Amino acid sequence: MEFDLGFDWREIVTATMVLFAVIDIFGSIPIIINLRNKVGKIESEKASIVAAVIMIAFLFVGEEILKLIGIDVNSFAVAGSFVLFFLALEMILGIRLYRDEEASTASIVPIAFPLIAGAGTMTTLLSLRAEYKTINIIVAIALNIILVYIVLKASAKIERIIGPNGLGIIRKVFGVVLLAIAVKLFATNVKGLFE
Repeated sequence: MEFDLGFDWREIVTATMVLFAVIDIFGSIPIIINLRNKVGKIESEKASIVAAVIMIAFLFVGEEILKLIGIDVNSFAVAGSFVLFFLALEMILGIRLYRDEEASTASIVPIAFPLIAGAGTMTTLLSLRAEYKTINIIVAIALNIILVYIVLKASAKIERIIGPNGLGIIRKVFGVVLLAIAVKLFATNVKGLFE
């Protein structure tokens, strides 16, 4: 089901799910609560807007930056598939292969960057761009930012309702989804390297 602007609901749903899994806002609730306790208040609006601006800007100029340093999108997408693969393993196995250092300030750093719009998100955006139309990725970003805003606003309430076990289940389910997407992304783009 496509419209003139190039909207494709399947692409929007897939891109939204991929970004949701990579941003992992539910898995970040303990970090958000810890930061809220440290600094008193998190400006949800500011964090959400800054993260959206960073993600959309990188979606458009990221490829140009790559061209400048002589890397094609297929190579970046294959590299991105490895990042997604390891992120998925972290989520499924409950291990920590890599985590950015936790900062003591809130809203912009580390919530907008690197918690929401971090290295994994940036890599994912360019990997998605190699496969999907830009308009669908922008819709996926918008949907995720709305969800991020809601979660930031209601983080304490969500943690009480879902509980640590619920958060663990959500992480594992999206870890498996992310693993499958990483494999597909690798398979799709690895051909482009040898053409």
